[in-house]
Amino acid sequence: MADKLVIKNVGTMLSGALEEPILDADTVIVEGGKISAIGKEANLDTGNAATTIDANRTVLSPGLIDSHVHPVAGDWTPRQSQLNWIDSSMHGGVTTMISAGEAHFPGRPKDPKGVVALAIAVQRSFANYPGLVKVHAGAPILEKDMVEEDFKFMAEAGVTLLGEIGLGGVKAGDEAKIMVDWARKYGIQSTIHTGGPSIPGSGLIDKDVVLEAGADIIGHINGGHTALPLDQIRCLCESCGAGIEIVHNGNEKAALYAMRTAFELGEERRVILGTDGPAGSGVQPLGIIRMIAMMSSLGDVAPETVFCFATGNTARVRELDCGLIEVGRVADLVFMDAPQHSAGKTMLEAVSMGDIPGIGMVIIDGKIASGRSRNTPPAVNIPEVV
Repeated sequence: MADKLVIKNVGTMLSGALEEPILDADTVIVEGGKISAIGKEANLDTGNAATTIDANRTVLSPGLIDSHVHPVAGDWTPRQSQLNWIDSSMHGGVTTMISAGEAHFPGRPKDPKGVVALAIAVQRSFANYPGLVKVHAGAPILEKDMVEEDFKFMAEAGVTLLGEIGLGGVKAGDEAKIMVDWARKYGIQSTIHTGGPSIPGSGLIDKDVVLEAGADIIGHINGGHTALPLDQIRCLCESCGAGIEIVHNGNEKAALYAMRTAFELGEERRVILGTDGPAGSGVQPLGIIRMIAMMSSLGDVAPETVFCFATGNTARVRELDCGLIEVGRVADLVFMDAPQHSAGKTMLEAVSMGDIPGIGMVIIDGKIASGRSRNTPPAVNIPEVV
């Protein structure tokens, strides 16, 4: 095929799936932007490839997914007056982003018609976004006086997400539940703010509000930035089946506690990762990869398992077609190796020691999106197009 891509000589292949985080394979074939075969090179038809990549024994992972960002317009953030933050995140291995609400949009409308109009406009804008990273955006922030017809209209227009409940005028659990139910009825996934206020106008959202609202995702369960008491975090993990979202811009102690609690409950499949950027702490292009290293090294969890939190777990919770190295999935992939001069002899060992890996190449939709990362430390080995 004209667009056939063959990736061979992979050292370690991370699947993104908790049930089998490392695959016994060294070759991936991509056709039409999707994975068509996985296995040993000797058993696959690698001929007639338009492009062949020699992985040089590096690690191949699904592209990382940032489950919690706050985009505005294209690759610009007014919160930090910075351009190209999305592209910089791609150089940190992120291939997909999920908006938790366009909270920093200048003059963000707060009347129902304005909320609906902004959601549709942003959804359309990022659906046509010329950058390479996939940004799922247009997540309305709930305001009072919104009615069921607003949710029906947005869903019919292509809106699939609700912004963080609690950032707007709707803060009470009973008010939020009505709108969460409307959103769910029309196929819109909801996220609720958790913890202390993060921007002017937001407020404390404690466990009682989160549980009463019944949103699909517990947004930054470790706080954004201020976390709830640990007993409330445990209660949330125990009392509902919502996604347990842990973010870079939160409380690290609470992050590790939430992860350990999920393991104790046998609910690690619910753990997903985000950055909550751009935020007051800045833009973090390496936020997801740093979270993986922190949670593995300080949480004593195998790095191949933590990679699943930022790939397959998020893909399944968010109902995305990426995030797993699996036949039929979109070919969003990242090549990594140990950073030069790390104490870890392999990429996974380096991550387990707290070092972030070096990224050698990023592939999105079966096409090379970038070569060696401009943001990570240099990798010991990098893939080559042959």
